Amino acid sequence: MNNRAPELSLMQFILLINGVQVGVGQLSLPRELAETGGTDGWLALFIGYAASIAASLAIIRIMSRKPDGTLIDLLEHYFGKWAGTVGAFTAAAAFTIFTMEIMFSAGQMIKSWIMQRTPLYMLIILFSIPSFAIIVKGMRVMSRYSEFVFYMFLPMAVFLFMPLQDGNLLHLFPFLKEGWEPVFKSVRLTALSFSGFEFAFFAYPFLKRKELASIGIVIANTLSLIIYLIITLACFLYFSPDEITVFNQPALNLLKVVELRFVERVEIIFLSVFLIMVSTSWIPYMYGYSYCLNRLVPKLGIMGHTAIMITGLIAIAVATDPSFMLVEKWMKAAGTTSMFVSYALPFCLLAYILAHERIKGRKSG
Repeated sequence: MNNRAPELSLMQFILLINGVQVGVGQLSLPRELAETGGTDGWLALFIGYAASIAASLAIIRIMSRKPDGTLIDLLEHYFGKWAGTVGAFTAAAAFTIFTMEIMFSAGQMIKSWIMQRTPLYMLIILFSIPSFAIIVKGMRVMSRYSEFVFYMFLPMAVFLFMPLQDGNLLHLFPFLKEGWEPVFKSVRLTALSFSGFEFAFFAYPFLKRKELASIGIVIANTLSLIIYLIITLACFLYFSPDEITVFNQPALNLLKVVELRFVERVEIIFLSVFLIMVSTSWIPYMYGYSYCLNRLVPKLGIMGHTAIMITGLIAIAVATDPSFMLVEKWMKAAGTTSMFVSYALPFCLLAYILAHERIKGRKSG
């Protein structure tokens, strides 16, 4: 059980979930949508948004059955202690995959744009030091960090609009020129981009006003939609339909055209700030891993389990020295895991709980 008093305000809950959702993939999302859905690929964002809202509300409805506990407590309540143990181990494994995928992707991006000769394991060490300091302070400090980073990043979004004076609205037309099929093919990409709301399984019991959880998680998903739309449409308007597929991270290439008298390369400054924003995605996952394993082996505490995870990530980086292509394969594996955890699990759990309550009500009646 979660014996700590609820400590998250509604805004902290919203920006914590939004921070987990908005990861490193948003910079390459415009290219992926253009490759799959053409000029209409951005329309798939709305379908992915609708799917994330449905799954998010399912999670809130599930957690309302056990408002003072996390997913592990809920599994123990409905299935027994063994299910809580299996659930904790499985969730820890999923959080490990998500953390590794995000941190390694961010590291590869920094290597390719700024620090080409720096080994990946050195970047992982640099990422891990501040992450460790935040995680050991608990959910409240983690949510405050997400809140601070969100407000810090808002002024940087202005740079995305500056190149649009040379954009062309005709790049978006005609709408649905190849029908809805390319749009539906892009839905999986957008659904993956919105994943991260599943962290509500562990953040919900910390929320002070749980009656506002549904509103909060809808706002969090809406903020993510706005961010994705701004980045994607900016790239679609500036680059031609063929040109956008050439760049791996078109959002960063878009900033290359921004010229300021006092800054030579705006995209480097943007990327540096963006890296801090991405950290709000991997830090909660690292905390989730430590929380789950702390339920299984409480002697080590959150600090001990976090240290073990960081050591493991550094060891993997040293042993494999993963290339960009290898990290891409890991991202696909993480995507498959994320689709199950974010979308399949909530609906399956909700269906079981509703059926269980209905059967129990009949027996008691």
